[in-house]
Amino acid sequence: MKRSKKIVWIMGITIPLIVFAVGCSKFLDRKPLTATLDDLHQGSLEGQVLGMYTILRTYAGFSTLPWIDFHSIRDDDAQKGSDANDGREVITEFETFQYTKDDWAPNTYWNDHYAMINNANAAIAEAKANNVSDEPSLRNVGEASFFLAYSYFELVKTYGEVPLFKEPILSPSDGIKDKSPIKDIYEFIDSNLAVAVKYLPLNASAYGTGYDGRLTSGAANTLWAQSYLFRPIDLSPDKWNKVKDLCTAVIESNQYKLADNFSNIWRDGVDGAGKNTRESIWEMQANVGEKGQSNSAVDNGSGWGTCQQVRQNGASNDWNLGWGWNTPTQNLVDAWPDDDPRKKQTILYSGESDGGTALGGFGATLPAYTNPDGTGGLAQKYWNKKLYTGNDPAMRSLTGFINNNGAAGWINHRILRYADVYLMRAEALNELGDGPGAAADLEVIRNRASGGLGPNRDIVKPIPYVSHDQMLTAIKNERRWEFALEGYRFYDLVRWGDADNVLSGLGYTHRCRYYPIPQKAIDLTGNVLKQNPEW
Repeated sequence: MKRSKKIVWIMGITIPLIVFAVGCSKFLDRKPLTATLDDLHQGSLEGQVLGMYTILRTYAGFSTLPWIDFHSIRDDDAQKGSDANDGREVITEFETFQYTKDDWAPNTYWNDHYAMINNANAAIAEAKANNVSDEPSLRNVGEASFFLAYSYFELVKTYGEVPLFKEPILSPSDGIKDKSPIKDIYEFIDSNLAVAVKYLPLNASAYGTGYDGRLTSGAANTLWAQSYLFRPIDLSPDKWNKVKDLCTAVIESNQYKLADNFSNIWRDGVDGAGKNTRESIWEMQANVGEKGQSNSAVDNGSGWGTCQQVRQNGASNDWNLGWGWNTPTQNLVDAWPDDDPRKKQTILYSGESDGGTALGGFGATLPAYTNPDGTGGLAQKYWNKKLYTGNDPAMRSLTGFINNNGAAGWINHRILRYADVYLMRAEALNELGDGPGAAADLEVIRNRASGGLGPNRDIVKPIPYVSHDQMLTAIKNERRWEFALEGYRFYDLVRWGDADNVLSGLGYTHRCRYYPIPQKAIDLTGNVLKQNPEW
């Protein structure tokens, strides 16, 4: 079983929490952890920085249902899933766009992102106070800067204007602040990603053996390119050149490579063959020990996989593998061409075979769909196959998690994939007038989807450039198929200006592009923090 033992060990340390009145109920202590390893020769901020990876892995706003609610369930391709009686409020809030200002999932999403921000600011402040200059400590600064940028990018996409904290919160009064303009948020993202690109290594081997999943300059450049996609032209007149240049830098670094087979990306079983491959630019790490060794050095699981596994109600529970959230909609099934292999590599069908190894399965047949309650069968017709490796029989035997909805904690979250770099650059080239270049980048992804059959294939055929609008439509469709159920589509629809049309039948209106700020966050500032004006 493939493991990253060093990072797993130290990421399992419990970190003290302190409370500040800032609309965030939990922030990490800025003091460094005292636990060390004899063979850990890293920077002076190592404890605090590894604590940020722990937040990424364990805080629900980054790793389980709240993240999925905001990023996936709001689009037309994903729905809550599970059964009709589980999490009914999510259907109202996220599937039909009746947003709420006070509920556990939106509150958690807000709180957890500001927890990450405060922890990152605290580490950077300590680095400045101590005038750190050694390479390992500067790498730590790069990691903290990345986490700052990542958290604010997620917040600005979700809420628009949000409070901007550039220093750690040391007293309750420090957290009483109103929103900052979107322009200022992106400038802060830029400044932190510039630091991250400067100090982060080209690949994770610079941290030493066993540190898969730690941040690199490629991750910073990829996130930076993503951030430019969402900016209006008036905030960045050269946004498309920025996207092109950043993506080209990632490609020309020669650190990454698409997986030969789309299904191989998601292999988190005993061999761990899909974890931390060259296609993965950044992924959250999760590991579970043999026979569920709770609190051991090799048991650092995450709810990411558990919350998206097939869920079965009733007496048998043979397929009660998880919580069953984030399932494909009928709309996705109907829209996706049947000759695209990614369709059956992404969607599990109730009552049918999982397709065996060639399609990312194990040769099992799922129980049939019966009704929304799952009485006597399954409550959903379709399930998320990208997380299906939680049903790996060998892994379940190894960990002791057999038909247990607390299982699948070993599945990594692929946050940044190399495929996105090509599709972002294709979009940028198309906007810059280089249609043939856009088609070439699009072809890289479509050829992999076909199994690498080359330009004369009859499956997932190449799409030559005809016009700007034709190529943009092709790129939009490709993003939909490539990243289905991964949390891209809602925000893509918003930035393209397509959400008003595509999602209108679900209850979406233009103001739904931004979520209302949690009322508790506003109350804790004595109404200094103002609500989004459209809410």
